Amino acid sequence: MASALLALLLLAALAGPLLLRLRRDPAFVTGRDGRLSTSTALALAWTVILVWLLLATLGFGLTAGGGADWFQGEHGPLSPLTTVYLPLLGGPYVAMIAAKTVVGLRVENGSMAKPAAKSTPSGRRPLRELIANDSGRTDLVDLQYVVLSAVTMLYVVLFFLSDVGAGLPRLPSEIWALTGAPAGAYLVNKMAVRPNPVITDVTVDEGRLTVKGGGFTPPDPTKPGPAAPALTVNGSPVPADPDPTTGTLTAPLSPTATPPFTVVVTTRGLRSDPYEYNPPAPPGGPPGRSLGEFEARGPGRSPDL
Repeated sequence: MASALLALLLLAALAGPLLLRLRRDPAFVTGRDGRLSTSTALALAWTVILVWLLLATLGFGLTAGGGADWFQGEHGPLSPLTTVYLPLLGGPYVAMIAAKTVVGLRVENGSMAKPAAKSTPSGRRPLRELIANDSGRTDLVDLQYVVLSAVTMLYVVLFFLSDVGAGLPRLPSEIWALTGAPAGAYLVNKMAVRPNPVITDVTVDEGRLTVKGGGFTPPDPTKPGPAAPALTVNGSPVPADPDPTTGTLTAPLSPTATPPFTVVVTTRGLRSDPYEYNPPAPPGGPPGRSLGEFEARGPGRSPDL
């Protein structure tokens, strides 16, 4: 019991400062678009867990395990390291490196849109970005990657705490599939996803609608197909005027289109996720509701966690 408690304290000492640092400035776990990166966050989490396992095992061996001789032998406390734990760590890192490469190449050749994330007043990123696509809607592939990885991490941590003196838990070697298979599906999804237009923000000023995002123009204007994106407000088409310098769309807003309303952009037959526009609350607005509830948001967006 004492060794398990000390191991938990060590985990808190490792993870606590890191979580506080990420809460203040999550920059090193964000992607090129400024959103939280699923692959980077999971690779970091597995790194912390593996470092904790090794340090806790080392501490037990040097204090209660009998010294250096305790680490020797075919069935020593570190024997599962190469057969189980390095593959558990390798899957997320392969997915992270490959996903960054695939996304970078697709953005450069114009087959994927990665518009910058909308900034938040606190500067923090909502944790929901780990399981959501660029439009803020839950992505099933990202969700299964995060959930299965979290279950595997919990499995490893609990088995280790149940018997710290046994060293690294001797889990079935096939358990690496719980991170490897979801990581592979995550990578395939990055390669296969279509270059749908993405809406990140909508504003209204003096009767004109401005839509920000990415993928509003065709990757190759010389190819056949409609060159101009189609914009609809509550299902009704409106004439859109793309701005090539800023990558935004502007359009006159009908007086009958009163907020809240839904905006959709279609380019080359590819449709963006619907974006619901809710204007900010006016000064002295209805009591009992925060300003965050009135902000412009896409489907599935939630307050910062």
